[in-house]
Amino acid sequence: MNKFLLGKMFFIASLFIVASFAFAHGMSEAEKQTILDGGNLQFMKIGATHMLTGYDHLLFVFGIIFFLTTFIDVVKYITAFTIGHSITLISATLMGVTVNYFLIDAVIALSVCYIGYENIGGFRKFFEKSPDLIWAVFIFGLIHGLGLSTRLQQLPLGEEGIVLRILSFNLGIEFGQIAALCLMVALLFKWRHTPSFLQISSISNNGLIVAGAFLFLMQMHGYSHTTNPDEFGFAEDSHSHAHEKMETPSPVPGSEYRPAPDAGSLHLE
Repeated sequence: MNKFLLGKMFFIASLFIVASFAFAHGMSEAEKQTILDGGNLQFMKIGATHMLTGYDHLLFVFGIIFFLTTFIDVVKYITAFTIGHSITLISATLMGVTVNYFLIDAVIALSVCYIGYENIGGFRKFFEKSPDLIWAVFIFGLIHGLGLSTRLQQLPLGEEGIVLRILSFNLGIEFGQIAALCLMVALLFKWRHTPSFLQISSISNNGLIVAGAFLFLMQMHGYSHTTNPDEFGFAEDSHSHAHEKMETPSPVPGSEYRPAPDAGSLHLE
């Protein structure tokens, strides 16, 4: 029972952590300057940091490996996810393809809901056979990569050596993912051998659904309160900034065609 209560406390604490980082997802000004001034090793470092602070990506990876019990299965599914997000991260950045980052993060949040729902057997309740998980992981990997590319393209990458910078950033993403994955696998391996695993697994995967829904609503709220979110940099990506933009007075209709008269030019007949 104590372990069950501990699992509950862990889940609640995780939600608070998600909420606290919800509007901080991205790169700080210091990281931004580092990636501009540094070389490929700095791009790699920023990529690793970005993955390790990417709560939505980490939640999805956690859901993928939750019920995997063999090393081969972990490698197979994580490879599908890695290939997916690498394809879009590299190709979309090279081609200059971007999307609204509030919307892409909202879709990423839905991927967290999807993996949690899959883990609790939700699809098997309505279909004879649930969708092929490895293909779902690959497709969601493509979407995650597009989100990473959109974020990366908010930084000036320059013209020379851009391919190496992108590859270095992507390699850093993989290093960060491996580091987080090793910790997750170790915790799940120990956890899986406890009597309370099934009880806590239900809480955890329902928690993934709740967390994904919370992130989805948060991103849609940010989108609806932003007139043009793609103009914002990493440091300005916040709820308060969106409201500040909304409070900017709208121009008077017709003011673009004629200037307002000077106060001194007005006189009574």
